[in-house]
Formats: sequence, C-alpha cells, structure tokens
Amino acid sequence: MGLMLNGVYLKQDPEPDTNEDGEFRRTASSIRHWITADGSPGPTGEGGFAVQDGRYHLFLAWNCPWAHRALLARELKDLKSSISVSFVAPRRNEDGWVFAAKDGYRDSLFGSSSLHEIYARVRPRYTGRITVPVLWDIERGCAVSNESADIVRMFDLSFDRGRKLYPQDLDTQINVWNDRIYATVNNGVYQAGFARTQEAYDRAVNAVFETLDAIERQLQKTRYLTGDRFTECDLRLFPTLARFDVAYHYAFKCNIHRIMDYPNLWAYAREIYQMPGVADTVSFDIYKQGYFSPSPLRNPLGIVPAGPDINWMEPHGRG
Repeated sequence: MGLMLNGVYLKQDPEPDTNEDGEFRRTASSIRHWITADGSPGPTGEGGFAVQDGRYHLFLAWNCPWAHRALLARELKDLKSSISVSFVAPRRNEDGWVFAAKDGYRDSLFGSSSLHEIYARVRPRYTGRITVPVLWDIERGCAVSNESADIVRMFDLSFDRGRKLYPQDLDTQINVWNDRIYATVNNGVYQAGFARTQEAYDRAVNAVFETLDAIERQLQKTRYLTGDRFTECDLRLFPTLARFDVAYHYAFKCNIHRIMDYPNLWAYAREIYQMPGVADTVSFDIYKQGYFSPSPLRNPLGIVPAGPDINWMEPHGRG
C-alpha cells in the first residue's frame, strides 16, 4: 500500500499489517475535517469547509469498499452534480494507488499519476497510509477528510437533499449496527483474509458469520436493519455484501456460507442493488481484478477467476 512519512512517499511500508498474534490491524484515518452547512467546525478538525456546489472533489477506487461508501452516499444524497470524482486504477503497484489515463482512470483535478502525489499536497506534511477515499477542497487546496465514515455522515448532515441516511430518531440503533458491522463484517473480512495464524483466522471468520447470522435474523423481522427505513448502517453494510460472493468468499477464505445462502440477506442485498443509481456504483469485474491481484501470500500467480455467475437483478420479492 505504501506509506508517507513527513510528505515523502516510501514504496516499502516499514510497519507490519499484523500484530504479534497474527491479527490484521487497520490504521486509523488521520485527516478528519468536516463540511458543514455554514463552515463551522464539525466533530473533529478545523472549520472553514462550507457547503458549496462544485467546491469538493472525491478521489476513489472502484474496488475499495471504504471508497464505495462515499460513492454510494454521493449517489443517494443526489450530489453527483455537486461533488466531482476521480478514480484510481483497480490494481496497486509499487507506487500504491495509481492513475492510468490510457485505461480511463484519470486525476481530473491535478493530472497526477499516483494518489501519493495528492497526499504530498496535504499540509502540514502528511504521515500515514495512502488510502481512499480522499475528499478534497478545491477552493482552499487542501484535504477535508480521508475517513469514509465521516464523509458519509457529513454528506447526510450538511447537504439538504436526497435520501435521509441518519435520522435522529434512529441514531442509537444506527450506531449500534455501525459498530458491530464495522468490527466483524466490513473490517472482519480483512481480518480473516490477512490473518497470519490459524487462530487469528478462526476468530475473525467466526465473528464474520456470527454477525451475518444475526443480520439474517433481524431481516426476518424488519425490512432494513433499523426498521422500515433504509439508513446509514444499511449503506455501510452493502459494499461488503456486494464484494462477498465474488471476492471475500474465495480470496479471503470467508467460505462458511455465501450471501446467496441467506434468504433474507440475499433478497435485502438485491433490493439495495436495484435501488435507483446503486448499480452504477458497483463493478463486480473490477472487484475481482483488485482482490485477485498478484500477492505472494494470497494469490502468487495473480489469476483472476471467471466466476461466480450471479444474477443481482433477480426480483427480490420484497415489495
């Protein structure tokens, strides 16, 4: 993935991805300002980032589930005409996330060849991983945030349009689901896939399916996770569901069940996919390119599987 130290990119990340027990650990995002309606400071960071059409730009990757959150929020909040987007290429190389103009992956803002060139523009000089999404303020020439959860929330709270994702009367329920889904599903599949010991893998994969089983039971009672309204926790779950059967089931050894094996969860996932605009945020072939890219530990030959063949447009039967 690469690392930036005081604004300088290092091709070899000096820190391991796992702890002494073989468990994958994810580094916390460190750029955490907020767009607010009037530019006042948000929950973290400094102020000065007011709502303004055309002022902000997202750097995303199609195959990254954290970037998918931001892309979904942009779609569901009706912000496509207000916030522009650049996509990096699906496969990283020694320069990390890169743009490939000949393949249609261009930095439309600066014309950069790699994402670390964007991070080199961050002031004060950035130290940390080179990750997507990145939300950029074109007017001030600085990064607003590289934390996907914050980006989703600020799009909902600050822009008064589109679907309401974080209604205040459901905030407690949403937060409970968010915490569990992040720990054991969104990040849990990575803890299973990147585990370096059998014990670490067993803990992670069991937690993934305990939560999927709990979600299946919840969806027997309610249409969405918190009731009859699609909310932020449903949005945050969907990117993992979209990648599960084509990538995590195989590449990350999360193979106790497929999402297709859960009647309620599979119908729920198809319903979300079939919502207006959501399918435009999904690319199953790109997911496979990314998750089956060459890896000495997980896929040394870099062969991308042909299947599975899944019909996401099958009627979901949920009304």
